[in-house]
Amino acid sequence: GTTFAGGVDNAGTLFQLTPSGSGWTESVLRTFITDGTQPYATPISDAAGNLYGGTTAGERTNNAVVYELSPYYGGWTYSILYTFVGSYDGGPAAPLMMDAAGNLYGTAKGINDPYGSVFKLTPSNGRWIYTELHHFLRGSDGGNPYSNVVMDAQGNLYGTASDGGSSANCPGGCGVVWEITP
Repeated sequence: GTTFAGGVDNAGTLFQLTPSGSGWTESVLRTFITDGTQPYATPISDAAGNLYGGTTAGERTNNAVVYELSPYYGGWTYSILYTFVGSYDGGPAAPLMMDAAGNLYGTAKGINDPYGSVFKLTPSNGRWIYTELHHFLRGSDGGNPYSNVVMDAQGNLYGTASDGGSSANCPGGCGVVWEITP
């Protein structure tokens, strides 16, 4: 799991709980300090035990990130897969999603974006290639997505955005459910 705050500089942690006797033992796997801070969502894992997640900010750099934490000789190695430059408080606030090919999908909530996006990260020759799948305009398409991405068997992506849409009851709209088709 993650903590949004706590740890060094109150910038968040990534932790593991392990059953121990009649309770649990906590281990801090990562203390976020400079390279991405304030992780909102629990990371996801792949078959090799690597963890993938995002941060909503970057305390000293102002850059939110998508990261990978890989097991390495009894410890963990932290790698940044993508940096949302100039995105203070605008990174992923929901868990990422990984498809069968190992691509990562997510939403960036978009405080400085200004209204957020849906993105895909594709592994390629030891790097990750960022593709913006949709840039929200906070109109009928919505804005400020705080949701995770869900994929159906045909590869269609779904999620929600907290702003936009149309309603007489909500200034700026009440939000939308969106779909992106391949």
